[in-house]
Amino acid sequence: MEEWVGGFWHRFITRKASTDYFDAKVDFNQVSKSIGVVFRALGGDPLKRVEAASPREYLERRSFLQKISGHNQQFSLAWQDEESLRLPESLAVLPTESLNRDLYIWLAVLAANHQQKFKHWAIDNQALVVDVLQKYPALQVRYQRLAKAFVESRIDVSKMPAEEQAMENAIIQAVLEPGSVTKFPVVNFAPRAVYLWLYPSAQADEILMPEYPDEIEQQESVCGSKKSETSRKKAERVDSPESRSGMMIFRLESMFSWSEFAKMDRGSDDSDDDDEDNQRIVEDLDKITLSQQQNQKSARIKIDMDLPSASEDDTPMGEGLKLPEWDYKTHRLVEDRVLLQPMLPKDATAKPLPARLRKISKTIQAQFEQLRSVRYWLKAQPQGEELDLSSWLDFHVESTISPTQERGLFQSFRGNNRDLSCLLLADISMSTDAHLDDNNRVIDVVQDSLMLFGEALNAVGDNFAMYGFSSVKRQNVRFSMLKNFNEKYSDDVRGRIQSIRPGFYTRMGAAIRQATKIIAEQKSSQKLMLILTDGKPNDIDHYEGRFGIEDTHQAIAEAKRLGIKPFCITIDQEAEDYLPYIFGSGSYTVLLKPSQLPIKLPQLYHQLTNQ
Repeated sequence: MEEWVGGFWHRFITRKASTDYFDAKVDFNQVSKSIGVVFRALGGDPLKRVEAASPREYLERRSFLQKISGHNQQFSLAWQDEESLRLPESLAVLPTESLNRDLYIWLAVLAANHQQKFKHWAIDNQALVVDVLQKYPALQVRYQRLAKAFVESRIDVSKMPAEEQAMENAIIQAVLEPGSVTKFPVVNFAPRAVYLWLYPSAQADEILMPEYPDEIEQQESVCGSKKSETSRKKAERVDSPESRSGMMIFRLESMFSWSEFAKMDRGSDDSDDDDEDNQRIVEDLDKITLSQQQNQKSARIKIDMDLPSASEDDTPMGEGLKLPEWDYKTHRLVEDRVLLQPMLPKDATAKPLPARLRKISKTIQAQFEQLRSVRYWLKAQPQGEELDLSSWLDFHVESTISPTQERGLFQSFRGNNRDLSCLLLADISMSTDAHLDDNNRVIDVVQDSLMLFGEALNAVGDNFAMYGFSSVKRQNVRFSMLKNFNEKYSDDVRGRIQSIRPGFYTRMGAAIRQATKIIAEQKSSQKLMLILTDGKPNDIDHYEGRFGIEDTHQAIAEAKRLGIKPFCITIDQEAEDYLPYIFGSGSYTVLLKPSQLPIKLPQLYHQLTNQ
């Protein structure tokens, strides 16, 4: 009974304190597809995710009822950063559902045309609105309708303190007449949320109404230092606990958040850590807590838990190869950024083709035998098996008219040698250890696919090589050597394939660059690179997200410039979100049933080499 009464009271007081139009509410999920189309069609970054924004702290003046209900402390606002566009989880700020839908579309249009960081939130938003309305005059009527409804939904300014009245009047004028307000008063609270404008990203300064440019210059001249772009954080200093060990006791409902202090030493290696990784971590924290610790010599032991011991690891071949990596933020290829280590699978011994694959292997080999020797006649040869009647007739007619030099009068029957090379690059990261069913993992399907692929190409006589790859940060990209181009397909190769083990991450760009170097050395006229993967590029450092996708996209572009044809086969059902950008349309395929990969892979190769 107590819980029911409490729930009823909470719903009542929240609804009473809210100024939203609940009957006109539109959720982000209802319009997400339309928003994505509009955003990208008008020039928005095609690689940015379009997602709902989590509520963020926004300090505006609250009414008495809002204080009682705890309402209006956090708001879901529209903002974007380099990775994504974030729009409100729902909109009910305007009186009709159609207006709230139009507001979502309007925010997508603004975001598509907003390229620079905010210097002054209100002034920059006015300039952005003016630019959009000049570029798309057809939006004038929609914007005026939204602006009018927005102004009518604001609370009565007469109930506000004098300085906040001036701020509210300035914002109303800026919305109705964009570009007409060049100076805003200073207030203690943020103005009520302006849903028609974009906000700084969640990692930007907490000040939503920044100082004026002349005030910034004056402060910088006094301080004599450049203002840091790092977001402002709350900070506290605490005493480091003296105890060497202990037990943490807590109630589940009071579990600590990321912003609270926990005494935990994280081993670090200066050679592996990137400054940008530290910067990203700092930006994610709400509060930075520092304590002074007395490090002991016994606490300086570093243990790398990411890699197996040398006795349990694969066999390295040489000291590794340094490769470049694309930095999309600076738009340049950073030389010697990555260390790629060629390796042989541990304890690989010669093994025959497993019995379970022999039947299907014979079927695939029979299909590929058709490609082995398509025979044809070579005309006008000085010698051959038969007389070339067409060439002889031409010679006879010409010789009756005038003296003619003797030419090739024979034809020879020749076989067609397929002039192509194929390199298969398989992702063997830890995600391939996932189970497809009770009996099979992804890595099992990959192994079967590699062996059937090898049997098929060995039957047709094509020149091919096979490699696997995984990674642990940029200093350890593992490149497993399964078969070289100059190596005969044999039980030794089959044994290596059956010895590969899943592990680590997917730094795809470096593996593709090394594969490009290898296949570029082949003399064949047609060069095909098949990439077999179950997910997007990723690693545990900065390579996660857009960095990895941009680097892989650049590596594919480099391969294409050398005349190599890359093609990706994936079982990732979400691959449509990123593969068209990385490989281009028509250069990838998504398998809906991963278990079909062993059969589909040779079939795809057959199609790609006979186009």
